[in-house]
Amino acid sequence: MSGLFSLFFRGATVESALIRTILAAILAMNWLAGCTIPNPRPKSPTVDRAFIEYWPPSNDSKKLRLAVKDLIDMKGVVTTAGSEFLAKHSPPAKGDAKCLAIARQSGVQFVGKTNTSELAVAVSGMNAYYGTPRNPLDRGRIPGGSSSGSAVAVANNEADVAFGTDTAGSIRVPAACCGVVGLKTTFGLVPLDGVYPVAPNQLDTIGPLARDVASAVRGMDLLQPGFSGRYRQAMAAKPSAKGLRIGRIYIEGTNPRVDHAVDDALATTGFTVVNLSKEFTDKWIQAQKDAATVAGVGAWSYDRKFQNESQVTLRTKAVLAVGGMQKAAYHQALRGQAAWKSELRRVFEKVDFIALPTLKNVPLHLPLFGGTVAFEARALALQNTQAVNLGGVPALAIPVPIAHASVRLTSLQLVGRPFAEADLLNAGRLVEAAVKR
Repeated sequence: MSGLFSLFFRGATVESALIRTILAAILAMNWLAGCTIPNPRPKSPTVDRAFIEYWPPSNDSKKLRLAVKDLIDMKGVVTTAGSEFLAKHSPPAKGDAKCLAIARQSGVQFVGKTNTSELAVAVSGMNAYYGTPRNPLDRGRIPGGSSSGSAVAVANNEADVAFGTDTAGSIRVPAACCGVVGLKTTFGLVPLDGVYPVAPNQLDTIGPLARDVASAVRGMDLLQPGFSGRYRQAMAAKPSAKGLRIGRIYIEGTNPRVDHAVDDALATTGFTVVNLSKEFTDKWIQAQKDAATVAGVGAWSYDRKFQNESQVTLRTKAVLAVGGMQKAAYHQALRGQAAWKSELRRVFEKVDFIALPTLKNVPLHLPLFGGTVAFEARALALQNTQAVNLGGVPALAIPVPIAHASVRLTSLQLVGRPFAEADLLNAGRLVEAAVKR
């Protein structure tokens, strides 16, 4: 789950003070013992480190290749959640997660369990034990988290579709970093039974990542019965961008080249763009903070049992410590969630979708000597995704070209009404075709 480090970020000027608070909390709980020396890590089954378990298909197989984030149970396979501790101490799953039922019935080729940030809490997508998946656009940059392996697997054509989880951006952030399509679904659309939890009662969702919109549609067909039929209906209803109204918001601190790339993509597609008010943008920013609080307390409640385990990294324990420190603000954040959902309903009476960059800037360069809390805070500052989860609505991250010296793609985020996944993917189809032209 990308987004827990939102708890670290209330503006660049407070970063160092927050880090000192985090480290003090860890010291007070005696969490430093045994956490500073990394244990030997297993050899990755693929060169790009996209997978924790990899089962290559036969060369003559015509089946759709499906990769599954290692937060999702598969019968007979240990669900590690990217964690050395869980890999070494958890039994194999007794059954599949419910979200795999259609895929099993469809006879797809499962090609593996994909890598993820440890316990799904780091926005960078880095993993100290299994190795960090390599960004296919620039190996020197972060892949984005926490569904980093899923994004890398589809970008490198090791899978046609990969399932990821998204609590505060964990599908859309790696999709943006790696130049692929990622769909965060409506809260409650896809069952979470058998999925490692972060904030399952408020924020957690499952969705597909793929190289293009058509493949993402195939992924949704494996998560929701009859989805392809709804997608065809959406295409028939809106075969072009004519008449589609996009509510555009601008977030302070965004790289002007990123904003320009998003605006160019919207204009090239032919949408009618409406600039939304500063008041709405301010509410978006508050929703980002409220989502971080809910996610942080959720992670703390599920994972604080690892506080004394030497096989859980200091960085992950730092995130969990901050979540525990946010309990007093939790109920206020939940009250904010109801108000935010109401505000989104009001805006969607005027526009069909909301648009903004998925990330405020291009992905960060990987640090030379491993990630720190400060580095994760910098990575967190880039994302525009948490408010979507607090609203419970779907959102699509789709790559668009950018004029940049070393990165050729950035990501447009389109946000839709609840259960508008088919309409979102149709809008994404229109963007995809326009920018390719």
